[in-house]
Amino acid sequence: MRTFTLTCLALFMTLTGSPSQAASDAAVEDFDSIKLYTLKNDQGMTVKVTNYGAIITSITVPDRDGNPGDVVLGYNNVEGYINAVDKPYFGAVVGRYGNRIAEGSFTLDGETYSLAVNNGENSLHGGIIGFDKVVWTVKSADDRSIELTYVAKDMEEGYPGNLDVSVTYTVTDENQLVIDYHATTDKATPVNLTQHTYFNLQGEGEGSILDHELMLNANEFTPVDQGLIPTGKTPNVEGTPFDFTSAKPIGRDIDDDHEQLTFGGGYDHNWVLNKSGEADAPTLAARVHDPASGRVLTVSTTEPGIQFYCGNFLDGRLQGKSGKTYGHRSGFCLETQHYPDSPNQPNFPSTILRPGDTYQTQTVFGFSTK
Repeated sequence: MRTFTLTCLALFMTLTGSPSQAASDAAVEDFDSIKLYTLKNDQGMTVKVTNYGAIITSITVPDRDGNPGDVVLGYNNVEGYINAVDKPYFGAVVGRYGNRIAEGSFTLDGETYSLAVNNGENSLHGGIIGFDKVVWTVKSADDRSIELTYVAKDMEEGYPGNLDVSVTYTVTDENQLVIDYHATTDKATPVNLTQHTYFNLQGEGEGSILDHELMLNANEFTPVDQGLIPTGKTPNVEGTPFDFTSAKPIGRDIDDDHEQLTFGGGYDHNWVLNKSGEADAPTLAARVHDPASGRVLTVSTTEPGIQFYCGNFLDGRLQGKSGKTYGHRSGFCLETQHYPDSPNQPNFPSTILRPGDTYQTQTVFGFSTK
């Protein structure tokens, strides 16, 4: 039988400063359950996961010369994730609704629900205490896979329904990290789960990601207003800085004089994925190559969209696990998802989960070199 590595994370720590309500809630009764789990294969790939926020704290994969390196941003202890300036959601599963819901409100089956507002006038990534700030239960774990579960109570952060959620991380021999999401509910409710890991394929803390070459398998994207809420339109990317249909450096067009880049401070948008094959089978969403290390990240998903965010709000105030600061655009996210604000956008694919149905999505992060 496989064994798994279990490491306690700073359980007797003293929180300083002004911790958030999420921190105090966790500390009262759940801190003794926070652990760190190590998944690995025989090819030199290692993934570390904590049950606080279902956070991926580390992914170590070899470069083109076989040298291992950690390629995700994060911290060495729970305090770092709880007390991080501006709460960047490093490595976390976000929900109940990943991304933004306009004005923290939506109407479902004739009833209007008011959500916790935490991003200007909008609700972002589940609210004030989203899934990234709670302690998940570890249902099973070995050295290749871990399943984490959480029950979000009816009206938690304003969302209707008791939502039973599970997230499973699995490392394969092909240097893939497979992420499976499942959820059921006892009331109709919006659900949109995603993984918020920040990548730097040159290595965590190794500077800008602007030379990384990105391909997005998407001919359209969803433009936003100044509050980063989609307008409802899905224009073609051709002839715009948002065209990644052929691989190009992330930094090539990022400073172009374009209204959407001004609104996002760079790229912080959802792309409409070109889907092919069976609906429940993952299809290619993105590919990223770092010329310096030779590492390649491929993202496949069953989801209809992907949010590409290039660390526009990182500004050097956060110091990561290697002791290096995270400067402007030193990490990127590829968040597979349904579109932002879908509960208020009837033309977007529905995110409503109803009793008797099962929310089930899969995303695969694959690593290689060239």
